[in-house]
Amino acid sequence: MADADQTAAESGAPLKQTPLHARHKALGARMVPFAGYDMPVQYPTGILTEHQWTRESAGLFDVSHMGQGFLVGSDHETVARALEAMCPADFVGLAPGRQRYSQLLADDGGILDDLMVTRSSDPSEDGVLMLVVNASRKDADWAHIEARLPAGVRLMKADNRSLLALQGPKAAEVLERHAPGAAALAFMGATSLTFDGIPCHVSRSGYTGEDGFEISVKSKRLEAVAEALLAEPEVKPIGLGARDSLRLEAGLCLYGHDIDETTSPVEGALVWSMQKRRREEGGFPGFDRIRRELAEGPSRVRVGLLPEGRAPAREGAEIALPDGRIVGRVTSGGFGPTVNGPVAMGYVEAAFAAPGTELALMVRGKALPARVAPMPFAPHRYARAPR
Repeated sequence: MADADQTAAESGAPLKQTPLHARHKALGARMVPFAGYDMPVQYPTGILTEHQWTRESAGLFDVSHMGQGFLVGSDHETVARALEAMCPADFVGLAPGRQRYSQLLADDGGILDDLMVTRSSDPSEDGVLMLVVNASRKDADWAHIEARLPAGVRLMKADNRSLLALQGPKAAEVLERHAPGAAALAFMGATSLTFDGIPCHVSRSGYTGEDGFEISVKSKRLEAVAEALLAEPEVKPIGLGARDSLRLEAGLCLYGHDIDETTSPVEGALVWSMQKRRREEGGFPGFDRIRRELAEGPSRVRVGLLPEGRAPAREGAEIALPDGRIVGRVTSGGFGPTVNGPVAMGYVEAAFAAPGTELALMVRGKALPARVAPMPFAPHRYARAPR
């Protein structure tokens, strides 16, 4: 899942806090404004250690700033078709207990936000879809969705719920101790469980490229869940800094940077998130543009970039051909601890998007050699089948 770093501080509004704010401070976190919230960017051990710990063990992320809500109607197809009128994914065909990634689209096919959508595994909740949207976009998203819902379908904002992400190769082992049944989930599976007797909703998903889970729980019970997980020797708290380096190595988009209202899902290399029926039938905003880009190819496309040397290229750096002509721009970049070198992604003219294409990244007035590289930069390690 992605999120932009627009902050309330920039608009003069007071920063919001998650229910774990005091706990972050007690753990020595360095707090920064993020998406209108005061959030931990790192803990005393530092971003590099947190990144590596998540790759090797289990990291706990407070992602309670994200927006959670439920679309509710008389039956699954009614609710699914209501959401399909706004997104290009197949929700009618989403099986019970499964989750799907998609995008809210503007009328021109630009991406208003990306989101996760889950169909309940409970037969008594057949007309319910759970939504998780980005913190910086949630107010706009809820307004957009509510304005377009047909009669008989309503949005229930779940402002009383919070969200944790437990990520890493030991996440399943740890979570199973507290929430029996979690380890039986496959990647993008979801179900209701109890965590030490506390009702919660668990999905096997995340934003790091590692195996892991997202745990939705009522906010008043969040601290109990977090404390129980942090008491496990395999688990350490992880801040936004490592979350960003992990998702960058995994080739995952950050909304407001790698995708936004100026980019389509085709340009953003997200065609995999549009199932065949939707690509063929349409029925969602911007379909004419997206159908044209699918048939003819987009004029630009998001690609991975591997700079030579050790200097990272940051967001906004221009991408040039060896002869100096500018053909794109970096949207995310930094040092990849697992890769042990700089990594980046950005948009380039489609003619120069093939892996291996030699380019230059303009950093502080200098042209740093780079090449287009396949993503992810670090292999995904999702649990495709239950362990």
